[in-house]
Amino acid sequence: MKKRFTLLFVLVLAVITGLVGCSSSGEGKENGETEITYYSFSASPNYEDQLAEMVEAFEKENPDIKVNTELAAYDEYFTKLQTRIAGDNAPDVFELNYENFVQYASKGTLTDLSEFIEEDDNFDPSQLNEEAFKAYQFDGKQYGMVESFSNVLTFYNKDLFDAAGVEYPTADWTWEDERAAAEKLTDSSNNVWGTYAPVTMNEYFKIAAQNGGQIFDEEGNPTINTSENLEALEYMIDNVTEYKIAPSPAEMSGQSPEDLFKNGQLAILHTGIWMFEAFKDAPFAWDIQLEAGNTQKAHHFFANGLAVSEQTDKKEAAYKFAAFMSASEEVAKIRVDASWELPAITDEEILSPYLEKTPPENRKAVFEALDTLVLPPAVDNWSKVSDVTNQEFEKALNGDKTPQEVLETLETEYESIMSE
Repeated sequence: MKKRFTLLFVLVLAVITGLVGCSSSGEGKENGETEITYYSFSASPNYEDQLAEMVEAFEKENPDIKVNTELAAYDEYFTKLQTRIAGDNAPDVFELNYENFVQYASKGTLTDLSEFIEEDDNFDPSQLNEEAFKAYQFDGKQYGMVESFSNVLTFYNKDLFDAAGVEYPTADWTWEDERAAAEKLTDSSNNVWGTYAPVTMNEYFKIAAQNGGQIFDEEGNPTINTSENLEALEYMIDNVTEYKIAPSPAEMSGQSPEDLFKNGQLAILHTGIWMFEAFKDAPFAWDIQLEAGNTQKAHHFFANGLAVSEQTDKKEAAYKFAAFMSASEEVAKIRVDASWELPAITDEEILSPYLEKTPPENRKAVFEALDTLVLPPAVDNWSKVSDVTNQEFEKALNGDKTPQEVLETLETEYESIMSE
């Protein structure tokens, strides 16, 4: 009887031990499956179906990993993300645009992926655009995986140009050329403006570069108050207030510039290639061209990437998803088909359908712009820098301050923010 009891006890203990082992083995696995949470802003609201396709393809290739996606609009995304990280409740893997990447990498909130990459036989950095891949390095370590890049070009309404008898933009246009054309294209009686570019930091650092200026030097010190930068800001402000070839915020009446363009109220719009799909059914002919410059050409280069939280205990699974979203041919094809930014891959065969698709006809300009790309300033507290800049620019637009006074204020504000 005692032997039977002992044997029964051993069997029960073995079962309990086995159950405990199953529940605690692996990276938080349940029933042999690791669940990770992916937090994204770029899929909402236009590409949620495409993201679902990508996740499905990943899970098919990695049946032991389940990805739960959570989406937020860009305007509220980073506030929510910071709150979650501060509350020790960060997503396992999340999206970071380039201009915010440095802030997160410098504060130790991201996992160094270098070792995972070295041990990954399925990933080779040469699969990706070199500059785009390196954008997610910090202090010589890889803290993110680039998933896509995009840029901003000159969009123009061919019908409005034809009606005004104005020649289409060319690749060698200057600021002066654009302003001259926009004056002819502006029809105030019908609420049609010749051109539009947002008077914000995200536009300004590129415009400054087109005039040989820069907002910060290589060491991250503010260099905002220079003659080159002043001329750039005056160009942007004067288009609205003096030449009246661009609508003021009041004249836009809450409408987006993209809506105005699609309504036939903007002859030229400086916006991103992510708008191709939204404009495909516009009731007029349109195309794209390289942007005008002053002393030189400069084009935006925006990148989105995936980073793995330093808090997660599911780093390997999270890295696999980040690498898949970065270099998978399936993901790249989905992006190309949907015109959802551009995959950062170098495979020309996958990219060829993108070039052949219309509108616009001049898609080669997307890649020509890479020859003169300018990256967003990689400084800490970028969000604060952008916010205070936009507030000061609004004062210049309203006539409350001169552009020179704005730059003097921003120089002081930047120094204060950089010292935090």
